[in-house]
Amino acid sequence: MKSNPNITRVFDLLEHCVLPVNKNDAFANKVNGEWKKYSATEVIEIVDKVSIGLLKLGVQKDDKIAIISPNRPEWNFIELGVQQLGAVSVPMYPTITIEDYRYIFSDAEVKFIFVADSNLLNKVKQATESLEGIQGIYTFDKIKGANNWSEVTDLANGEDNAQLQPYKDAVKPEDLLTLIYTSGTTGQPKGVMLTHDNIVSNIDGLVEAKALDLLPEDKALSFLPLCHIYERTDIYVYMYNGVSIYYAESMETIADNLKEVKPHVFATVPRLLEKVYDKIVAKGYELSGIKKQLFFWALNLGLKYDPMKPMGWWYDTQLKIARKLIFSKWQEALGGNIKLVASGSAALQPRLSRIFWAAGIPIAEGYGLTETSPVISASILTDFRIGCVGTILPNVELKIAEDGEICVKGPSIMKGYYKKPQATAEAIDADGWFHTGDIGELSEGKYLKITDRKKEIFKTSGGKYVAPQLVENKLKESVLIEQAIVVGEGQKFPSALLVPEFNALKDWCSRSGIEYSDDAQMIKNPKVKEKFDEEVKGLMKNIAQYEQVKKVELLPCLFTIDNGELTPTLKLKRKVIHSKYKNLIEGMYE
Repeated sequence: MKSNPNITRVFDLLEHCVLPVNKNDAFANKVNGEWKKYSATEVIEIVDKVSIGLLKLGVQKDDKIAIISPNRPEWNFIELGVQQLGAVSVPMYPTITIEDYRYIFSDAEVKFIFVADSNLLNKVKQATESLEGIQGIYTFDKIKGANNWSEVTDLANGEDNAQLQPYKDAVKPEDLLTLIYTSGTTGQPKGVMLTHDNIVSNIDGLVEAKALDLLPEDKALSFLPLCHIYERTDIYVYMYNGVSIYYAESMETIADNLKEVKPHVFATVPRLLEKVYDKIVAKGYELSGIKKQLFFWALNLGLKYDPMKPMGWWYDTQLKIARKLIFSKWQEALGGNIKLVASGSAALQPRLSRIFWAAGIPIAEGYGLTETSPVISASILTDFRIGCVGTILPNVELKIAEDGEICVKGPSIMKGYYKKPQATAEAIDADGWFHTGDIGELSEGKYLKITDRKKEIFKTSGGKYVAPQLVENKLKESVLIEQAIVVGEGQKFPSALLVPEFNALKDWCSRSGIEYSDDAQMIKNPKVKEKFDEEVKGLMKNIAQYEQVKKVELLPCLFTIDNGELTPTLKLKRKVIHSKYKNLIEGMYE
């Protein structure tokens, strides 16, 4: 059932959801230290100008327009303006390589490119040097000698917006809306073809399930990359509910922006929640006396919490005190108004779910892929299970294959991979089931639990299968461990490369009377190595014998996107890491 029959194309959200609520801060971003607000009518006026300007530049239906920028209102102005003409947006990460840009521009046959700043302009210029067919590059920042996006909207001055109606009417729900090139952990990126109907049906499913149950007076903070369908669909759901959308200045300013905006909702990934938690714990270690005792008492109390179970009078009384004395500060740090934090893109450690819920910060996990627009399942705040990724959306069918792979059907499944019929046939079988590549199970018959990626499971020499993600999440439960990768394909037992949480390590060294020199030296310290061996041994107690990590090596630096060890969505590029640390890994088995 459609939640709003008037919305059949994504840009219909402007007329039927954003305009009727008529807020003075439909969109907002920070300009020269002040929040610049765009009213609902201003948003629509700018989007229409983008459409008319692109028409004047000769953009036609199905033409491809690339957008490369961190989150800001201009991102959505351009892509909504593109949509109204039936043209296709090609969003791209600001962090990928020049070679990837060149490949995508060529494969998608991009005609116009919009970039945020001078750094991205330089990358794009290099990527387009030998390419034909690029008709214009425009910047969001004002840069001397570069074409600015305002030149596109200026082309609409004095024009009648009514001229857009025939173009809007010509856009059908089944038409291509966007081409999203998945970064993947191996091989060249593939262009995922998503239609208006794909994304509108996903909005319908989320609204019907009440997964993001928001009110028009609410505010959202947007900071996850808009080029990823996860944040982008969330933005559309915010628009559907008439929620004000504030764009964070950058990933570095999120903490400040949360305090300024005081949002009711934001979407995040587990990695960022882990970093928030680690910073809070690091500050706890800096306390002394009764304050430190209270902090860790509250923390240990929170780690036992389950919002779906009665915890008893004595526990509830203690939690009330902990929230007043300790957790209220956590809430203040997030602005004080949080109704919901949506977590996706990877599995969230159950301990983080427990502690944030105990702190009065509800975290709702969801699951999906770019190919599924993206949400397959979402946690409902009144009915979920910790350690699961929610229940299946009402308009999505799911089955677990014999080998444990999650397969899904429904209107939100992609049209296919652009120019790759063979890859499409491999992903979507003859019966229309999309094979996710994830292994999972249904707990209590309805709560989806992800156990691993099908391609990442490895077999030990004893013939036992190991799901590395589960073990890695267990390892990261230690305050001393920031990142972990489990290895051991064809070996007698699993081992792991660990990146310490160096602030916590410094604190432990201080308490243990060990002088701290620098990170690279400390990971070689015999007492530090012994501590990590003990830590891992304790964490492995409840893990099956054949999955237990028996040996570890410590690394001095984090895995990063820039070093090619993480995808833009912060997933481990296992092959790259295995290759880079080949000698270290082999050394653990000698």
